[in-house]
Amino acid sequence: MKKSLEAYKKDFLEYLEKFRGYSDLTLKSYDEALIEAFRLLEKEENNGHTTLNLMPLRLHIAHLKPTTISKKISTIRSFTTYLQDQGEKVSLKADESIKVPASLPKPISDAHIKEALAEAPLDEKVVVTLLYTLGLRISELSSLMLNDISSDWVRVMGKGQKSRDVPMLASSYTLMRRYMDESKPKKYLFESKEACLSENSLRYMVTKCFKRVGLKVTPHQLRHSYATALLNNDARIADVSELLGHASMSTTQIYTKLGSSVKMQNYLKSHPMCQDDDEIS
Repeated sequence: MKKSLEAYKKDFLEYLEKFRGYSDLTLKSYDEALIEAFRLLEKEENNGHTTLNLMPLRLHIAHLKPTTISKKISTIRSFTTYLQDQGEKVSLKADESIKVPASLPKPISDAHIKEALAEAPLDEKVVVTLLYTLGLRISELSSLMLNDISSDWVRVMGKGQKSRDVPMLASSYTLMRRYMDESKPKKYLFESKEACLSENSLRYMVTKCFKRVGLKVTPHQLRHSYATALLNNDARIADVSELLGHASMSTTQIYTKLGSSVKMQNYLKSHPMCQDDDEIS
């Protein structure tokens, strides 16, 4: 090889940052996966061709979850492809795919969501609309505080107490304000006896909303629908990953099963409800 694996790793990470727009957290996960791989894989040279045998690494990580193993192997595959693009004759050995359990729900079509919203009372309409147009986890919606909401953005406290800002549609904000004028919450958007409304209560509202139109829908399906809609309409996966609060873009790729002002513009251009912003008001 023209350069060492370590030197190529540095170039590879710079490429991911500058040309693919990967976040610092994603770059860190790639770096850690490659450091571990370099320590364990076997490098075989034969007539100018390099074979990287992953079997020692696979034995070392065999106890991990299939999704974790899949991410690690995927990182090495991406690095190998990069080496090949640099003109290196290199291939992998023992890199068979890891089967990841199909645990993701199917997205709900925009038409079905609008049909359910048309029949829903105000409180259910707000819950479903915010889950779909903000891509929130049900726990994030339950704990959403009034101080974190503005007409343009919502500050969301996600997993690991990590916050992110998500764009708010004008129609969603108008609908939410109407709900707030009627319910008069004091601290949390959804309250019960001055505490945040439970996740189970919010789930039940989603269930009731879609049951009227003959559908079984979970809050997680609405989050999945949000991500799928954005990616299907050419939003950048780096932006979608940030909007969802994922620590790694590889999580977004598995989650969706799809191959600042910029983030706001991408969102407003990509989400289908932006085309008819006033239908859910």
